[in-house]
Amino acid sequence: MGSFDLLMQGFEAALTPTNLLYACIGVLLGTAVGVLPGIGPAMTLALLLPITYSVEPASALIMFAGIYYGGMYGGSTTSILLNTPGESSSVVTAIEGNKMAKSGRAAQALATAAIGSFVAGTIGTLLLVLFAPSVAEQVVKLGNPSNFALMVLALFAVTAVLGNSRLRGFIALFIGLAIGLVGTETGQPRLTFGSPLLADGIDIVVVAVAIFAIGEALWVASHLRRRPLDIIPVGQPWMNRDDWGRSWKPWLRGTALGFPFGALPAGGAELPTFLSYITERRLSKKPEEFGRGAIEGVAGPEAANNASAAGTLVPLLAIGLPTTATAAVMLLAFQSYGIQTGPELFDTQPGLVWALLASLFIGNALLLVLNLPLAPLWAKLLQIPRPYLYAGILFFASLGAYSVNFQWFDLLILLILGLLGLAMRRFGIPVLPLIIGVILGPRMEDQLTKSLAISSGDVSTLWGEPVAVIVYVVIGAALAFIVGNGIRTLSRNNNQKKVSA
Repeated sequence: MGSFDLLMQGFEAALTPTNLLYACIGVLLGTAVGVLPGIGPAMTLALLLPITYSVEPASALIMFAGIYYGGMYGGSTTSILLNTPGESSSVVTAIEGNKMAKSGRAAQALATAAIGSFVAGTIGTLLLVLFAPSVAEQVVKLGNPSNFALMVLALFAVTAVLGNSRLRGFIALFIGLAIGLVGTETGQPRLTFGSPLLADGIDIVVVAVAIFAIGEALWVASHLRRRPLDIIPVGQPWMNRDDWGRSWKPWLRGTALGFPFGALPAGGAELPTFLSYITERRLSKKPEEFGRGAIEGVAGPEAANNASAAGTLVPLLAIGLPTTATAAVMLLAFQSYGIQTGPELFDTQPGLVWALLASLFIGNALLLVLNLPLAPLWAKLLQIPRPYLYAGILFFASLGAYSVNFQWFDLLILLILGLLGLAMRRFGIPVLPLIIGVILGPRMEDQLTKSLAISSGDVSTLWGEPVAVIVYVVIGAALAFIVGNGIRTLSRNNNQKKVSA
């Protein structure tokens, strides 16, 4: 059966009244939480993840797709109206979007962000449907050594390539790997400190909620401003003919930049959104407006951000590798139902995965239909006093973590890891390597164990497959570039000191 036929079956499942209702609920919930200041898509997903436990897997993942897109739209709304990006990929949108809002063009900024997100999300999801099954067909042919190498590449990418400080990135990674080691999965207790409650390890949902929700809430609460936020009035989002003429090309260019970067195992939205902004600034017929509220500076980066988000689902679904914080929480949604993403997903759970892909189209369309008229309502949510807002976040995060296993011990772990999340933000340690380490650590150990068991302990089997060799060469080349660049920077700084002396 071809991909088109499978996708049509997915639409049949996703368009049932029950699943359509869950998609609407997901979009509305995701937007309502995502629009709150300082809350990005990853935190939105982590907060709302426990809600999906009470429904069937297909309905839960369809609702989660709505939460996914709703959280992203909410993040762009906050960036434009408050200049408070919920994640690093929304920073570029805030540059021009907030300037437009302050000049009285908030409605146009929100409209081009919403429509651009719809265009990029639809094209990106279509490309996901085309490429993910093909990638899965090739990956399923790989052996354990190649899968282990790909996981090493993912850890290296999110730690050493994407972060600003590589040392802090590796610190976060090793903390995550240590958390992932807790338990008795190998038959021997590791880092359990003699507690039987840690024998099964630390639930990954508790880790995600603690690091994203509790850590972020404590960090923001410790920096609360006493004066109320300046909320920019929002009318009904609309665009005139000139706005449409200036936006449609940036939407397409942003999509073309965002999807390939997201689909790479070392993907992310920060680079394509920045490249989109630079591209639009160079190609614009009105470059003098940049820095003062250029609509192209909102349309392009927002499209790149959403296309990249669709692209990150390629390695997530086809390989089982999360490359962003949002994708990592998406993976948790699968794991909570005992579903393992990766090359075998399309064969073992075809109905579920194609219903999810179809629901991405539906959620994207619902986002536009529901949220453009409701934009003034979402803006009013920003008037919630922050002490009440973050007290509510702490309450619902604790309730969600407790509902995982209904054990008080999870609340204690939630508090400890929440304080860890607060400390990481205080010292500028990124949280993404930690989450990826917790998720991929046990899976890497499993692939390593199987590889060595098949080869009777021969370590050379780890580079005994062509794909593994290519991956290690790529890692080595990237490492050599990083070291060389560091040496050049150090040498340049020393020369400057000598000249100044």
